Amino acid sequence: MSQELISILVLVGVFLIATTMGINMGVLGVVAAFGLGTALGVSEDDIFAGFPGDLFVILVGVTLLFGIASNNGTVDWLIHAAVKAVKGRTIAIPWVFFLITAVLTASGAVVPGAVAIVAPIALGFAIQYGINPVLMGLFVINGATAGGFSPISVFGSIVNGVVEREDLAQNSMLLFASSFVFNLLLCVVAFFLFGGRKLIGHRVEPGEDVDEDDVRSGRFQRKVREEEKAGAGPKPIAGGAVSAASEPVPELDRDKILTLVGIVSLIVVALAFDVDVGFVSFSIAAVLMLLSPKARKGAVEKVAWSTVLLICGIVMYVGLLETIGTIDWLGEQVARIDKPLLAALPLAVPFLQTGAVGAVGLIIALSISSSVVDSSPFSTSGALTVANTPESHRDRVFKRLMQWGMSMVVLAPPVAWLVWVVPTEL
Repeated sequence: MSQELISILVLVGVFLIATTMGINMGVLGVVAAFGLGTALGVSEDDIFAGFPGDLFVILVGVTLLFGIASNNGTVDWLIHAAVKAVKGRTIAIPWVFFLITAVLTASGAVVPGAVAIVAPIALGFAIQYGINPVLMGLFVINGATAGGFSPISVFGSIVNGVVEREDLAQNSMLLFASSFVFNLLLCVVAFFLFGGRKLIGHRVEPGEDVDEDDVRSGRFQRKVREEEKAGAGPKPIAGGAVSAASEPVPELDRDKILTLVGIVSLIVVALAFDVDVGFVSFSIAAVLMLLSPKARKGAVEKVAWSTVLLICGIVMYVGLLETIGTIDWLGEQVARIDKPLLAALPLAVPFLQTGAVGAVGLIIALSISSSVVDSSPFSTSGALTVANTPESHRDRVFKRLMQWGMSMVVLAPPVAWLVWVVPTEL
């Protein structure tokens, strides 16, 4: 049996053991990387090279900064201000965050950077106002991906640059519009799948803990209606709005102002000057901890260490797969497909240069298929979403994002292939 096949079987074993025995997958990933790498003669330095230091810094830095923001009440202030801005209409909230992240990435922000900035606020908002955190997380991720292929975005610039350099047919605006519409439709699906329809016309109390199954089944909404009939719960307000919209926004004190300045600085420095989000987050967090004793208390404990370990451990093992050639081997197996329309799924520039398949449609299909899987908790965007979810909901969000991400792996390529590649060949 080849070492490539063995390494894949080991990865499958890691998933099975972790899911059936409740062991942190990251622990098993590190052990697998060390054990298999040593057995195959890979040096420890090369094994360590697979550790995602940049991802570690982003995950810890962002969750530390927003842990401070949570401690000093800044997140609560932002939540109340956002509720008032949309007049408390729960139905509008996920779509607002979708548009915010789409605008950020369309304006030039990298997708993980936009998610790192928006997800902590959006998820805090979701938990406090009874919106399914899975729904909110997917809206943030898909929003970031929707804007990710604009002509001035990072991904859009990369794709259009490669296409132009290889003298292939291109349509940058069609790529952007196709990605935006595809992700918008994914959000429509997620909205109905994860309880969005049940939020229409209903109100929730801030801070009320909402179970995902209750939201999907309607038990939560029935409970709200029963409480209203019994005289408990909030009084109705116009338009089916959240009653908290009429509550006063918490006082904006010195610590909150400093934290808001820090968050704005994170956005400006990370987006305008292309500085790593993780380093900027750590720097701002350190300044806030120096200026405010309240910021220091319990901030480090709010870092999602179990999620950091899980993600970094698995990515470290994937790094070993790259080192021993498993990733290249998989690509070679796929490249042996001899039918043009089928081969169009995995192959890129070399295949396009043959002219066997229309370049524009294939480029769009490849771009969409490779980006929508970022909802997986093993991607940076998915990992940030899980890491910024409150601990009581984290396991469920992780499982749902895993299911959604795997469904994107299975469904997105054939759908994109059918919509953008097949019509060009008919």
